Amino acid sequence: MPRKLPSLNALRAFEAAARHQSFARAAEELHVTPAAISQQIKLLEDYLGLILFQRGKTISLVEPAQRVLPLVTEAFDQLERAVQRLRVQPEDGPLIVSAPPTFSARWLISRIDDFYARHPDIELRILATRRKVDFNVEDVDVAVRFGPGPYPGLHIDRLMPEAIVPVVAPKLASRIQRVEDLLDCTLLHDESHDWDPTFPDWDTWLTSLGVSPTLPLHVRRISDNNLVLQAVNAGMGAALTWYSLVADDLQEGRLVRLFDQMRPTSLGYQLLIPPNRLSLPKVAAFREWLLEQAHRQKGPHITDDAEQRS
Repeated sequence: MPRKLPSLNALRAFEAAARHQSFARAAEELHVTPAAISQQIKLLEDYLGLILFQRGKTISLVEPAQRVLPLVTEAFDQLERAVQRLRVQPEDGPLIVSAPPTFSARWLISRIDDFYARHPDIELRILATRRKVDFNVEDVDVAVRFGPGPYPGLHIDRLMPEAIVPVVAPKLASRIQRVEDLLDCTLLHDESHDWDPTFPDWDTWLTSLGVSPTLPLHVRRISDNNLVLQAVNAGMGAALTWYSLVADDLQEGRLVRLFDQMRPTSLGYQLLIPPNRLSLPKVAAFREWLLEQAHRQKGPHITDDAEQRS
């Protein structure tokens, strides 16, 4: 049975004009003239037998139109989502991975050559961003995100549990033999962790090791974790950071873990995949490879028990 609907263009003009409360702004959004918007709305009013707008120096919706507007807007939103779901990347197109910038720079990028060696036919594109991904409207195949979410409607793989480690450059490590020695050192504070009450500042961490500062610490505050790690590598001071972000530096000797300390947490990185993309060969290949790499990355003090607590 054919649907009894007015012109889609007329409905688009009505929804935009009602949302903006302006024919001119609706015309700008739809890339037409205000006269064209007015004409489409007149056609819709004739179809319905109902005046939709009170017109004057400004326009305003009549009461019946106000009740219907949210339904029309939601209908267009659903239509947009449906169309986007049809725009899944072709199997032979690039694999688009969204991942946090510091994770991408300090962990992922150093392992990419191994992925290409195994899958030379798959082109990989990394989008370095922390923002939330809307898979319904963005051309992204998979995402890596930190923390528990929530991530509704997505397939989730836990990549690796995280731990907090104190690190310094080798040239400073020789001057720090005891925890008390940190009282005279420059301590780098990563402000990007301030949202997380479980991530300790230096006062809290030192106190947990039995050292209570009696004088103000020499703390330099930096708002970005990648900048903090660059400062540590440059020998500017000690930092508390996530193990995965410095694992390669520790292994290669570019950084030193102080006092053999590593504090497990319930947090970690997650691989997020829309269910309708799980079966794509390029996604399946990347998922298998990334899980293998993450399993290899388990730190010396990060146990399966810690992983299960998350």
